[in-house]
Amino acid sequence: MPLRNRVLATGEIVAHPARGRFMGNRGILHDGEHQIGNALWKHKAWIICRLEWKGWHREVLTPGAYTELFFLDEAVALAAGHRPCALCRRGAFNAYREAAEFTGSAPEMDAILHAERAVPRRFLQRRHEMKTEDLPDGTIFLDGVPKLVWRGSVFPVSPEGYGTKEKLPFGQVAVLTPPSSVRAQRNGYRPEVAM
Repeated sequence: MPLRNRVLATGEIVAHPARGRFMGNRGILHDGEHQIGNALWKHKAWIICRLEWKGWHREVLTPGAYTELFFLDEAVALAAGHRPCALCRRGAFNAYREAAEFTGSAPEMDAILHAERAVPRRFLQRRHEMKTEDLPDGTIFLDGVPKLVWRGSVFPVSPEGYGTKEKLPFGQVAVLTPPSSVRAQRNGYRPEVAM
């Protein structure tokens, strides 16, 4: 049975057997029985990490250690409210930080991102409205299901991957990718997408 540690573009954490291309965390969310409770975060530093780095190895959901979360790809992780790790993905972190126009410290960046992605005390994802024609590549919006904007088209997102290409709709949509990450993508940050 798969562990509940797969993050969707909506920010939800589900049990799913598909392996993601990135890992991340939001603090210690699991108990000694490998179960995640009601809290979907314990701190504001939601990061996107490489699956492998310097030969380090961790046992998934070790008691007392951070909860390893997995994402289909970086576009999904950004939509869920995460940002590149400054340790294992320093180049991506610096590129994201510059493109998102953050000038403060990493904790200041995390505080801004947290305000953009989470509804306090409700464990819900905050969404914002934008016109589809203003969405850069890599952005994910909600149109019945999450959909990725990529090269003038959209692709439905599921834990297994991307569905069949669809025509980009026109008008206002509920955007899952937080405003700072949309700005980063508009300014040239290109997330790694599993296409």
